[in-house]
Amino acid sequence: MTLLTSITAAVICTIIWYRSEQRSEMKLGFLCLMFWSASLMWLVDAFFEYAELGADYFAPEAADMLNDLYLGLSVVALGLIIWLVVLLIRDPKGIVRDTLFRKNQ
Repeated sequence: MTLLTSITAAVICTIIWYRSEQRSEMKLGFLCLMFWSASLMWLVDAFFEYAELGADYFAPEAADMLNDLYLGLSVVALGLIIWLVVLLIRDPKGIVRDTLFRKNQ
């Protein structure tokens, strides 16, 4: 479920990146890279878990699936938070910089 969640976020982010004219300004490539990297990480985890569990890997308990869903959503939320922090630090439209200088004067 973590793999499915991260791949879904990566695909959605990639579609938004592809269709957006402000992709460079809004650092959407960075967000896509984070989600695709997380997907790759979960894919490697799935391979190793399948090697350990065998066919039981495809028959998880409902509680395990729910825990994996929460973990996947947490990873997506953390990725979005990191992207927002990077966006605030880079400040592509200068909004934060203008607000800070306006308060100082």
